[in-house]
Amino acid sequence: MPERGLTEISKSFFIDPDYRAALGRLGLTSVEAVFSFEAAKDLAKSNLAAFRSRVRFEIDAPGPSQPTTVFLKRYNFPPAAHQLRNWLAARARKSCGALEYAVTSELSATGIGTPKPICYGEQWGLLFEKRSFIITQKIADAEALERRLPPCFSERATSENLKLRRSFIAHLASFVRKFHQTGYRHRDLYLSHIFYSDKGSFFLIDLARAFKPHLLARRFQIKDLAQLYYSAPGRHFSRTDRLRFYVGYAGRRELTAEDKVLVREVIGKAERIARRERKHGRQVPFEG
Repeated sequence: MPERGLTEISKSFFIDPDYRAALGRLGLTSVEAVFSFEAAKDLAKSNLAAFRSRVRFEIDAPGPSQPTTVFLKRYNFPPAAHQLRNWLAARARKSCGALEYAVTSELSATGIGTPKPICYGEQWGLLFEKRSFIITQKIADAEALERRLPPCFSERATSENLKLRRSFIAHLASFVRKFHQTGYRHRDLYLSHIFYSDKGSFFLIDLARAFKPHLLARRFQIKDLAQLYYSAPGRHFSRTDRLRFYVGYAGRRELTAEDKVLVREVIGKAERIARRERKHGRQVPFEG
């Protein structure tokens, strides 16, 4: 069944009607066409699984606006074990592309900023997915926090800049709290996957692994917070800043005994991530 808001224009190929003409001009009207499409910039990464690919290209945006950038993720014969883990986490048999579309759409409906999905499609074998994809629109005027923090973090530490830093940390803490209150856990919540717009809004990207754990919600909460702690650069975020973030995340003026236990677990998990990365000769952000 097509997801709400998208139209099925060919077998298991769902598209936002506003983008049908723009994608159609590139020949992207079926799953087969998407997997043979080569007029895009490859965004391959060394740690990307062999069955996954990610490319970027331009399309005409709806209306009189300028062309817009979109990202295409393709999943080509994902391993059965990977699919089974997805089905178990989602408690549903869905393709990789459909699963990411569903998570992205649900989070967006709750007010969590996400990239706008404009198209997805899938092909199935007798039981397992053969291949699937999702196309999302680039978040306008936004950058990953890993690449660019607000100017107040790099400029001289004036009283005004300190106020701006604290306001930013409080805003970020509120955003992460609101995300976790949906029941979802990201499982890859590094600053590279949190975007911040020129208008002061936060967005989550790369939601392919996000899910709603029932029995292990605390474990994955700790993992998310530890990934944030790990990826926040030490030259910009002091221990006081990190504590201030947690106070904002907890939504309390003073930390309880339970909060303090959670903070210790988060720091312990971040240290374990750091030890693993040091073994591979990689720099640990929170130390620098």
